[in-house]
This record gives sequence, C-alpha cells and structure tokens, in this order.
Amino acid sequence: MISDPQGPPSAVERWQEYVDVHDFLDQVRLRPNMWLTGGSLRQLESILIGYRVALGVHAIDEPFPFWPGEGFARWLLERHGMSGAIGWAAEIERRTPDGSTPVDEFFRLLDEYRSDMAEHA
Repeated sequence: MISDPQGPPSAVERWQEYVDVHDFLDQVRLRPNMWLTGGSLRQLESILIGYRVALGVHAIDEPFPFWPGEGFARWLLERHGMSGAIGWAAEIERRTPDGSTPVDEFFRLLDEYRSDMAEHA
C-alpha cells in the first residue's frame, strides 16, 4: 500500500507489506494503543529513530523525514514555530490543544505535512 496524503488507510496490513516509513505510520494510526504504550509520542519518536538506524545498517536508501532537525521537524519549525530543541515528539506533546491527544495531534500535523510535501513535489 502506498501512503495517500489525503487520508489514512482503512485496512491493517502485515508489516512485511509496508513499503516505507509512511506505511508504518499509517498502521500505527490504525492501532496506536498496540504500538504506543500510553499514547506516548516520545515512544513513537524512539521507534522511528530505530527505524532510521536500521535503514542505515542495512544500507537501504529510503527518504526519511523524521530524523531530528530534518524534514518533518524543520517543517514544524517553519510552519508552526515549533522548536526542535526538545525533539518534535516532546514539542507536539507540549503544544497539544485541549480536547485532543498528542497522538491525534501528531497525525493531524503529519497529514498537513504530507499534503504540503505533495503540493511542492
């Protein structure tokens, strides 16, 4: 399944079917409690750092915008004034509006980021 910047997937897939980090995140969106204990974005950030390290260890060339200070974090700073000094996960957790959860806010921002990237591609 290829990620659609217009919205989340509607079906759970086996991890062997994921094409890239966006497919993985789409699956986390479907079942966040399975992946993120207590809805922690910092845990998601750690998982993604591990994902990036695995790409490097296995010499896989895949665009990865979730490394600290790159792609998504830079976009958060430019678009929303969110500093990357404490990491994008902590910054989103800190700025999550009332009535939302950090995980919901992350996916809202991720959708916005994907849409912006698709427009500029």
